Amino acid sequence: MKKTDNNLTILRTMFVVSLVISNVVTGKLFYTGIELFGDIITLPGAVVCYAITFLMTDVIGEIWGKKEANQTVKYGFIGQILATLLIILTRYIPAADESMQDAYIRLLGQNYIFVAGSLIAYWASQTWDVYIFHMIRNKYLSKSGASIKGRWIWNNGSTITSQIIDTVLFIGISFGVGFGWFFDKTMWPALTAMMIGQYIFKFVLALLDTPFFIVMTRSREY
Repeated sequence: MKKTDNNLTILRTMFVVSLVISNVVTGKLFYTGIELFGDIITLPGAVVCYAITFLMTDVIGEIWGKKEANQTVKYGFIGQILATLLIILTRYIPAADESMQDAYIRLLGQNYIFVAGSLIAYWASQTWDVYIFHMIRNKYLSKSGASIKGRWIWNNGSTITSQIIDTVLFIGISFGVGFGWFFDKTMWPALTAMMIGQYIFKFVLALLDTPFFIVMTRSREY
């Protein structure tokens, strides 16, 4: 991918769209069929959409640099807040049909502790992703004989660690605090299973996005 303003705009658009859509579809939960600590691992519909955002910031960071990657994270944060406000506003517009309103609330109704958890987890994990990506990259390339071909190392290192932060913060705030699971020892196994289960899935997605990162950053014209 060439270092052009048009390509940067495309990647940022994909980042924001993936981020906003992940907030819209996160209300749909699905069972994996995998049991952990006596509980079936449950995942939100947002896991795939949200994984794309880390790929986008890594590609931007590799080609355009740390400053542009951080700027993208800021744009995403603003877009996430705007999307949340618009969803909440639309909820209070009178519906033509009561069943339609119920469906809207069920799918898009904003639980404020979930919104807080999402925003905090997003900012912490994405900021860390950009920081650790460039820290590993700079340290690796400073070694004698190091090659840019080793870029899969900082791509995976940043995404895999960022997903830990995102998973622990979002689930900890939303379910641990919001649902009070932190204060009920009987719910600790379920909370732990949810964190570990979701992270395993995100870990696999992080590895799967490596070929896409390599292909998208293969150009030497930067």
